[in-house]
Amino acid sequence: MASTAETTTAPPVRGYTATKDQLRARLKRVEGQVRGIDRMVEDDRYCIDVLTQISAVQAALDKVALGLLDGHARTCVHHADGTQNLERTDELMAAVGRMMRRG
Repeated sequence: MASTAETTTAPPVRGYTATKDQLRARLKRVEGQVRGIDRMVEDDRYCIDVLTQISAVQAALDKVALGLLDGHARTCVHHADGTQNLERTDELMAAVGRMMRRG
């Protein structure tokens, strides 16, 4: 019987790797908030109450996004060298620009 060597590759390290569990928990809460908004619409709740909850979800997602941007800047950009650093900085600034144009 021939033996085969299995190669396992570790998942890539991302800016959020250290806080991945916290990030996923926060996203699960946001997911629950969105389901709650859907129930509010289903129940014909007052428009302003629905809008208030939508605003809360947007704020929660903004907080997640800022955490991701921070992690990206501190790991992916900071540890890059030379041309890669410039490319990742440009990429980061493009992401910030997209976030600011939202709405």
